[in-house]
Amino acid sequence: MSLSDSFSMPDAPASDNDEIDSLPSTSTESFISEDDYDAQREWEQSLEQLQLLLTMILVPFAGKYFGRKFAYWGWARYMEWMHNVEIKWTNKTSFKVAGAAEAAATL
Repeated sequence: MSLSDSFSMPDAPASDNDEIDSLPSTSTESFISEDDYDAQREWEQSLEQLQLLLTMILVPFAGKYFGRKFAYWGWARYMEWMHNVEIKWTNKTSFKVAGAAEAAATL
């Protein structure tokens, strides 16, 4: 047995090729009709739009809103610790609404 014989691959039987050929593909030939192809394309476009909505609007808004809440919370803790001043929010709902309005103002 030579060195080249140990690295040679045996020929694959014809049945293996049939299994590979029967695998589904994502080309237009795999769809039954043109309507299926159009429905798949519309589905992919709607998923792309949802992804853009999430990444361009919802995530930045949530980041700004919660970032502002954390900044106010941190500022209040710092003032209480460093200057011995007690910080109380008199109307929490208006504070939350103002925070949401500020976060949405520059989007």
